[in-house]
Parts: sequence; structure tokens; C-alpha cells
Amino acid sequence: MPNNTDIHRRKIETAQSGTARAALLGISDGLVTNVSLILGVAAAGADAGLVRVAGIASLIAGACSMAVGEYISMRGQVELLESVLEIEREELRSNPKTAHESLEKVLIDDGVSKETAHTASVEIGKNPEKAMAVYARGKLGINPSELGAAWGAAWSSFITFSIGAFVPLIPWFGLKGASAVYASLGLSALAALGIGSYLGYMTSGRILWPALRQLLVLILAAAATFLIGHFFHTSIT
Repeated sequence: MPNNTDIHRRKIETAQSGTARAALLGISDGLVTNVSLILGVAAAGADAGLVRVAGIASLIAGACSMAVGEYISMRGQVELLESVLEIEREELRSNPKTAHESLEKVLIDDGVSKETAHTASVEIGKNPEKAMAVYARGKLGINPSELGAAWGAAWSSFITFSIGAFVPLIPWFGLKGASAVYASLGLSALAALGIGSYLGYMTSGRILWPALRQLLVLILAAAATFLIGHFFHTSIT
């Protein structure tokens, strides 16, 4: 059985992970985007075949767009952080005395006594990479080992967006008309509640409000496109 420390550590790792962020954003975005599009197209009077084509096209286009966006965003973030770390690393290499003083200050700011901080900074300074890690976390708030993975975020976003976008499509492979609309909305609502519950559990530990908030966002988005589609054509048979 995992203890509270393990649970908290996993939550922190999830929050700091670009891949986890991309996954949560991807599945939520895929679900909201495709249920909105599907209901809008259906409300405009399209038959089940056209709804399926539109939904699949939206799934593919959205998943690719999300993946490319996540890759570019994460890659840019990683390159920026790497450039900052390289500048600081060069400074530590070229000015070892300044490096020790900086490390000592970081430790003192963390609550370590001056004598202990001095001894620890000298010891840590013997290992340049370890010194860099302590310095980066303390002064810059950057963990060199957790800069993020651009490809991981891209694939995570692509896969989870596809899953989220596929949920409202499922009923349209066996149903049509109003039955498919209601089934699509029902499945999407359940998925939204699940996503909100998980997000709430991983953050505040509260489930009900995050789940209802996710459901509300879904309903508002779906209602907007449904009304627009209904305005252009009122027949759903």
C-alpha cells in the first residue's frame, strides 16, 4: 500500500511533468472539441455518415495540431532553460570562488546555518554537475533533470486528444439521429466527469467540484455549437 509520502511525490511529479500536462489538456480538449463539432453538424441536419466523416476529420486534424503545438512549445521551453543553465554553468566553471559563495548563499537561504552551508558548499563544489543542480534549483528554481520532454509531450497530446475526440463519435457508428445525439452527449458527459474527478484528485484532492466544472464547460461548448447548427437547419431525424 502506498503511503502519503509516495502519493504526494507522485502528485508533484505529475504536476511538473510536461507529458502529464499535455495528456490532461489533450483528452479534455479532444472531448470538448469533438462533441461540440459533432452536435453542431448533427443539429444542422447532417446524416450519420457525414457526422462520422466530420468527427474523424476533426479528430485527426485536432490531434496533429495539438501534437505539433505541444512539441514546439515544449522544445522552445527546454531550449530556453538549457541556454540559461549553460550560461550559469560557464559562470560556475570560470569563477569557482564565486560559485562556492553562490552555493553557500543558496543553502543559507534554505535555512542552513552559515558554518554548515560553508562546509557543504565546498563539498558540493567538488562535483560540478551536483553543484550546478543545487545552484539551479536554489537560485533559478530550475531542476536540470526535469526540463521536460518535447516528443513525450507531443505523443501524449496526440494520443489523449484522439481518445477524447473518439468518445463522442462512438454512438455514430451504430446509431443515427436523435438517439446518436443523446448517446454522444451522455458518453461525453461521463467522460468529462471522469476527467474532472481525476484532475481534482491529483490537485486539491476534491473530486465533486472539479468534475462538475468539467461537465459545465462541456455542456456550454456543446450547447453553443448545437444552437448554431440548429439555427441553420432544424431537422434531426
